Amino acid sequence: MERNVTTRVLAPPGACEYLPGQTWRMEYEFAPFLSKRQYSTRLIEGWRRFGDTMFRPRCRSCDACRSLRVIVDRFQPDRSQRRAFKKNSTTTNVSIGEPILDATRLALYQRFHAHRETTRGWRGSETDRESEIDAYVSTFVNNPFPTSEWRFEIDDRLIGVGLVDDLPIGLSAIYLMHDPEFLDRSIGTFNVLCLIEEARRRGLPHVYLGYHVGGCRSLDYKARFRPHEVLDAEGVWREPTTRNS
Repeated sequence: MERNVTTRVLAPPGACEYLPGQTWRMEYEFAPFLSKRQYSTRLIEGWRRFGDTMFRPRCRSCDACRSLRVIVDRFQPDRSQRRAFKKNSTTTNVSIGEPILDATRLALYQRFHAHRETTRGWRGSETDRESEIDAYVSTFVNNPFPTSEWRFEIDDRLIGVGLVDDLPIGLSAIYLMHDPEFLDRSIGTFNVLCLIEEARRRGLPHVYLGYHVGGCRSLDYKARFRPHEVLDAEGVWREPTTRNS
C-alpha cells in the first residue's frame, strides 16, 4: 500500500539561477514515501526531484522553464550527436548500478561545479566538506524509490556520473556531472543518447530531460534532441512548431 505523506512549501522569490535579471519562485514538496507511480504522475505535471524533494517553478513574471521529453521511437540524432556517440561508443565504458558516494565521486562533483562556476557563472558553494557530503547524499544517494547511477569510464577512470529514474512512463535524467578534462568527449550528449537507446530497448516512450530554458547556456542543449515535446502553460505536452523551441 502506497503512503502519501507530503509537505508542500512555496519559497519566497529570489534571483533566478537560469536567466540573469529574472526573479524566480519555486514550489517544493517533501515526499519521503514517494513511489515510482506517484512520481510518474507528478513528472507529467511538470515536477522534478532531487532526493525526496520535488520542485517546480511558480514564477509570476516568467514562464521560460518548460519540461522537455524526447520522443524515443521517432528520435534521429543529428550530425553532431552522431559524432559524439561514435567518439565514445568504443572507448567509454558505461555501467549502471546503485548511487553511492565515495572520494572519487565527491572530487568529480567538485571539479565539475568549479568549472561551471568559472565558465557558466553558476553560484558557488560556501558549505564545508561535511555539509557538502550531506548534501550529496540527500540529493543523489538517498531516494524514496530505487534510482540508477550511470557511470562513464575511460581506462578505468571515472569521467562522468549520471543519476536516472527508471519509471513506467520512461527514463528521467536527474543530474549529470562530468570531468572538465574530457570536454571534447561531449559526455552530456553521449549520456542522453545512451538513455534514448536504453529507453528504445525497453520499449519506453520518452526520455525526460528536465527543464529547458531558452537562453540558458546550461539547459539550451536539450532542445537539440528532436523530436521532443514541451509542457505548455495549459499543462499539455506539445511538439514545438519552430526550430528554436
